[in-house]
Amino acid sequence: MNYGIAFTPLVPSIVLWIGLGAIIVMAVILLLARARGAAVRVAALTLILLALANPSFTREDRDPLTSVAAIVVDKSPSQNFGNRTREAAQAQEALVDTLKKIKGLEVRVVDAGQADGETDGTKLFGALASALSDVPVDRVAGAFLITDGRVHDIPANAAGIGFQAPVHALITGQKNERDRRIAITAAPRFGIVGQAQTITYRLDDQGVTGERAKVTIRRDGEVISERNLSSGQTSSVDVDIKHAGPNIVEIEASPLDKELTPVNNRAVVAIDGVRDRLRVLLVSGEPHSGERTWRNLLKSDASVDLVHFTILRPPEKQDGTPINELSLIAFPTRELFQQRINDFQLIIFDRYARQGVLPIPYFENMARYVRAGGAVLVSAGPDYASNTSIWRTPLDSVLPAEPVGVTEKPFYAHLSDTGKRHPVTRGLEGSASEPPRWSRFFRTVDTRNATVTPVMTGADNKPLLFLSRVGEGRVALLLSDHIWLWARGYEGGGPHLDLLRRMSHWLMKQPDLDEEALRLQVQGKDIVVVRQTMSDSVPPVSVTSPSGVTHDLTLNAGEPGEWRASLPANELGLWQATDGTLKALINVGPTNPKEFSEVTSTVETLRPLTQATGGDAVRVVDGSSVDLPRIVPVRSTSVFHGDGWMGVRMRDASVVKGVGVLPIFAGLIGLLLLLGAFAATWVREGR
Repeated sequence: MNYGIAFTPLVPSIVLWIGLGAIIVMAVILLLARARGAAVRVAALTLILLALANPSFTREDRDPLTSVAAIVVDKSPSQNFGNRTREAAQAQEALVDTLKKIKGLEVRVVDAGQADGETDGTKLFGALASALSDVPVDRVAGAFLITDGRVHDIPANAAGIGFQAPVHALITGQKNERDRRIAITAAPRFGIVGQAQTITYRLDDQGVTGERAKVTIRRDGEVISERNLSSGQTSSVDVDIKHAGPNIVEIEASPLDKELTPVNNRAVVAIDGVRDRLRVLLVSGEPHSGERTWRNLLKSDASVDLVHFTILRPPEKQDGTPINELSLIAFPTRELFQQRINDFQLIIFDRYARQGVLPIPYFENMARYVRAGGAVLVSAGPDYASNTSIWRTPLDSVLPAEPVGVTEKPFYAHLSDTGKRHPVTRGLEGSASEPPRWSRFFRTVDTRNATVTPVMTGADNKPLLFLSRVGEGRVALLLSDHIWLWARGYEGGGPHLDLLRRMSHWLMKQPDLDEEALRLQVQGKDIVVVRQTMSDSVPPVSVTSPSGVTHDLTLNAGEPGEWRASLPANELGLWQATDGTLKALINVGPTNPKEFSEVTSTVETLRPLTQATGGDAVRVVDGSSVDLPRIVPVRSTSVFHGDGWMGVRMRDASVVKGVGVLPIFAGLIGLLLLLGAFAATWVREGR
């Protein structure tokens, strides 16, 4: 029980303060004048003022509250090295048993630091704050951290933990552990395709000096460099950016004898390849309604540098107009098709027919250009079936079909079975209905002797669109010049932007549009394996985690041409997948997680903070067994550790169950006190 006095004034507080001031003044005057009965008079006035203040005796009935101690157990991946998991479990069991024997102490245990593919580093103090979020600070007795000492959210000072109680660290692991790691000191995030980027790295050894290691550098799984380095040595490597999208660079050091783990012997750098202004050459054979469709599409793409020529006046045309009066420029055929042809990623012929502008040797150059890795797109009209068709040039060796005529009739374009699987045409908006929800075409070029299967068909199920690979290059043949009807919105239009953009990017070797590809994707907390194929089945895929654990997955059919499977992304770092032919890499979480940057256990990281709170950081392993300090309840001290012991701060918090109130000046008691004061004054004055 707690006793006290409470005041409930009968008048405003200002009246009481004025009255108190008046009594003090009167007391001073009476004392200075040495008046008879001065003390009795002052006492009587004081009682009157006290009665106005209405004091009461109070009695509180309280129940004591328990103090709360938290145990935070580090479950981060670094705790899996050596015997740390077993040591942490034994320390937790012994600590809980000891704390529960302390009367008036509540124990809370929380696991923290689990790898989820999103968190970078071990976060113990965030988990500690969550565990004690509903506990008033005056009930917190302290906290115990069972960890290897590599914690990445340590507050800057003791005030940052949010309570005034000791924090103790119980460190798992052994002294003098050995480990090797590769540390990235400088690496770019982006690189221009076709150019080199420099990565700087360092070989770090802990627990050993003077060792040398063989360092292997790989790009997308391919070895590009090998060298020998000494511990502490810094080196650099120039990496060619081969393609758009992520270029995964691995830098791996050979293992160190008796090291703690080889998982951080490898560092990963993901460099996003970007193309430096894709150069496209568009040659229009003659003005027509759909000419601007291609131009508008390519000009709207900020990554495309377009060079466009339209043949308005063939050489044989003679109308008497003097040359100096023509507002036309000469077509730089020699420069474009002989000297600088390899500067272009794509050449488009839009209704182009041989008109004597391009000599036959230039078509031979284009055929060689395609086989060496270039790309040609032919948007054909009646010109492709004429006597002046570009088929009747050396370019026929790379074109996928021979023209035989023209069909003039309305039709709806359809995706073929191959087209439903091909990334360029799969899932085009409106393709699932019958007929497709897009406008009709009215002309198609008939062909024969096709070298590949069409991805789209037209009138009478004849080929409409071919996508062909020739040598290292690619060719697309669109056998109708009415794609502009989709662009103009005729009969509702059609997905011309999607189709033409995908087709152009496929020709320019955008990896996302490859027909045969293996990809890894991170979706939430899962890794999704995606196999793009034109086949009817796919082999199983072997997925290897950063720690070397292999998972064999059987893929399930999804959309046409896509097969999928997933598994939990329960480790940070580089994951690899292969089906025996194709290989895919993806990095989960940060490219070089803090969790694996330093893995040797240490007491030094947490010791400054623990000692600032009155606690300490000690190892729990003595030889081969777990040995904890004694846990002692302490009430009034600023130091909660000593030789072989650790303390928890026991609190005196309580909760009020009931309150008793006895007014002093209420009723008969108050009346008697006041009458007694007046009587004493009268008696003293009557003498």
